[in-house]
Formats: sequence, C-alpha cells, structure tokens
Amino acid sequence: MSNIPKIVILGAGYGGILTALRLQKELNYNEADVTLVNKHDYHYFTTHLHMPAAGTDNPENARVGISKLIDEFKIDFVKSTVVQIRPQDKKVILEDGTLSYDYLVIGVGGEPETFGIPGMIENAMNIRSINSVRLIREHIEYQFARYKREPHRTDYLTFVVGGAGFTGIEFIGELADRIPELCKQFDIDPANVKLYNIEAAPTALPGFDPELVEYAMEVLSKKGVTFKIGTAIKECTPDGVIVGEGEEIRSQTVIWTGGIRGNRLIEEAGFETMRGRVKVDEFLRAPGHENIYIVGDNSLMFNPEGRPYPPTAQIAMQQGVTCAHNLVASIRNQPLKGFEFKNKGTVASLGKGEAIGIAFGKKYKGRFAALLKIAIDLRYLFIIGGIPLVLRKGKFL
Repeated sequence: MSNIPKIVILGAGYGGILTALRLQKELNYNEADVTLVNKHDYHYFTTHLHMPAAGTDNPENARVGISKLIDEFKIDFVKSTVVQIRPQDKKVILEDGTLSYDYLVIGVGGEPETFGIPGMIENAMNIRSINSVRLIREHIEYQFARYKREPHRTDYLTFVVGGAGFTGIEFIGELADRIPELCKQFDIDPANVKLYNIEAAPTALPGFDPELVEYAMEVLSKKGVTFKIGTAIKECTPDGVIVGEGEEIRSQTVIWTGGIRGNRLIEEAGFETMRGRVKVDEFLRAPGHENIYIVGDNSLMFNPEGRPYPPTAQIAMQQGVTCAHNLVASIRNQPLKGFEFKNKGTVASLGKGEAIGIAFGKKYKGRFAALLKIAIDLRYLFIIGGIPLVLRKGKFL
C-alpha cells in the first residue's frame, strides 16, 4: 500500500492553478499524488471577462485548456463538480465519484453576493464564467433586434449595471464602446440607448484613489454612462430595478456586479465562515485543520489595518504560491511560511485605450494605464504558461 501523501486541489481559478503549477515545479516525482478538480477542462481569466461579456472580444480568448498548463505525469486532472466537502472523513464527494486526501486545497470560487436585494438572483445576470458572458453578449444583441420590431419599447435599449466596483466599471466601459457598433449594425440612433451604473456606496470604485475615480467617471460619462452614486437598488424585477426612494428604471438587461461572497460548499462543510469565506491562519490553513488550505475567494485575510483584503486575482495568485510552498514543507517536515501580500498595483480598464491605475507607488491614467493593464495580463500569461502562452494569447489583449 502506498504511503505517498495525496493532495487534492478543488478549483482551477487563480489560486488553485498557481498552487498546482508550483507543486508541479517543486515536488519530486512520487513525492505526492496531486489531483486537480475543476468543473471545466479550462482555466479562465476572470479579469478579462468584461470584454467578451460586452462583445468587444471573443470568449475563447479568456480561457486556456488545463491540459496545456499542467504536466499530466505529475498532476491528475479530474473534470467534475464538487458536491460535498467532508473534512471529518478526509473525503471530497464529486458528482461522479469520491476522492480521499491527506491534504486539501479549497479554491472553488465565489458566488454573487446580492445582499438580500429582492429579485436580484432571479432577474439579473452576472459576469462570473465563460458561459455567463456568452449569455450576456447574446442577450444584449437580442435586445437591439427586439427594439427594431418594437421601437416603443425603450426598456430594450436601457442597460443597468448594478455596482461600480472594478467589474462594473470595466464592463460598462466596454459596453459603452460596443454601443456605436451595435447601433450601426441594427440601424438605431445611439441617442436611444441608455447606460446606467448604480452604486450604493458614496463613490464609484470604493477605496480607490479619488483623483483617478473622478477621471474614470468623466471618461465614462463622455461615453454615455449615467451614474447614480450613493443610490441603492431596492429591488430587481422582470421589468427593471427600483432604486433610491422608489424610482423605477425600466430595463430588460440588469447586470449585477455588486459583490462576491464565498461558497455554500464551505459553509455546508462545517467551517466557520463569514459570508461564505473562512478566516484562514497566517499559513492559509482553515482553523482547526492543519491539512486544509483555503485560497482565493474562499479565504478571508486581514491587512495590517484590520481590514479584509479584497478577493482579487493578484492576492489569489500570491496565495497559490505560498500554499504550494507550505504543502511541500509539510510533506518534508520543514517550517511553513507565513503569507504576506505584496501589492504590485491595481489597474482598471475604462474601455479601449483608457484605464486608471496605481503601480510602483504612482498614479496612472489614460493610454499609459491601458498599456500597463496589458503588461499585467501578459505577465500572468507568462507565469502560468510561459512564452508559448504569451505568443498564443497575448495578441488578443
């Protein structure tokens, strides 16, 4: 009977895929059995999804096959959906089988957080996966076609984006760029199209530099975006949204980008959670479980000021690297390494050729910030797939 430890990684998002790739690099052959579980046979770039959602890029450019990233002699890939996590039995129940583990890495991704807004789950769409952005793109195009048949239905050409965080701002910037093309294609006056970005917080891009936020809102306003900041969505209905003190915005297209929570699988597994996230220890382990690591949207970590780190791709990637290091250290009975987040900067796209960002301690906006965004994306492609992936995917950025 083999005594080789079994490592199971759930999810091939930013945290999971970086954990797998680092283990692949650092483990010796036969030092551990590593299994990566993901419901799709591809890894997708969530930071790129706003483009295919708006129709300014092909969804294929936002994903890469997992088989092209991993060494199948070192990592077993299982395409399946996780049904249940059973820490007490050291087992994971899949839709088509069961896996046992000695070490578990949980990175199953987040779910939309609707903050209890009535109708939001039932009536809004989300930018969360390749399939979801395909649906949004096709839905938007369909509204233009419907309007040609029923020109009195202005709600067909009214688009509401709930949430003015990074995803909401990046998506509405791309959508504003796409509108003139769709109007030309369907022979519609662009003045008939309405774009709303609604945010309950007192500012767009909460927590971002105020000067850059002002620039972003100015750029997007010129592209036709109407902002309703400090205005909560009270209800989402099949006919639109109710905002503020009862104002109704009639729309057949509501895209919700207002928040992400952890995952119900983690709550159901019995871990102590806050909005579906587990407050991990300094080594990224679940409290009371020295053999279970949690990364990405499923983990909760606090900065030195006591505020939770936002669940970004950047932090998930760094967690993946630390997680792999600690798994190898555990197997070899070596000391674990505490996780330290190194903020390399943040850039938000505002559509073609426009962006805002903070990197290397400086503020950037406009064309240079847009180029910086491309550089960040290229760096990620290089990290996970080397020069071949950069050459294959880089030209689409």
